[in-house]
Amino acid sequence: MPTYTLAAAVEIELDIRKSRFIGIVMPVDNREAALRQLDRLRAQHRAATHVCWALMAGGQSGMSDDGEPSGTAGRPMLEVLRHHELDGVLAAVVRYYGGIKLGAGGLVRAYTEAIATALKQAQRIERIPYAEIEIAVAYADESQLRYWLQQKQYLLLGNRHDALARLLVRLPLADLEQLGDKLPRLSSIATITPAI
Repeated sequence: MPTYTLAAAVEIELDIRKSRFIGIVMPVDNREAALRQLDRLRAQHRAATHVCWALMAGGQSGMSDDGEPSGTAGRPMLEVLRHHELDGVLAAVVRYYGGIKLGAGGLVRAYTEAIATALKQAQRIERIPYAEIEIAVAYADESQLRYWLQQKQYLLLGNRHDALARLLVRLPLADLEQLGDKLPRLSSIATITPAI
């Protein structure tokens, strides 16, 4: 069953009872990338009362109410991401308090609406897991391998040369088996190892 992420970040703004809610959804590769984006948002919005967030990233998912009453921000945003079957997505809401308390129910609605509104404007795309591998081949077979990799539109990340030509390649994880079947036809001494 495919999983989905977003093609690009989307930012929206809502005014709810004098509070300003900036809803942001963006694709991220992992929790570290999400935390860097949250640091950037906090620096950009130093005067904000709260920067609440939810992250769907496989085993690295998480959420934070950032000082709002427990369960009124992070969890509702996480549920919106789950409802849209997203992974590799950070949802954040920057709140500037306007002086009128919303109550727990009002906060849940506001945070849910901010993320749902942003997702309405976002393009959902299939999330494809990738692998980075090193392929070692004889020098005589390197050009044929490069040509084949280019035809498959795999990304060549780098190369090095010692006793063998070693190409660092990024490709869809689902294509690893096909690559393993094809390599013996491209080179008699080809080997594949995970990239370090």
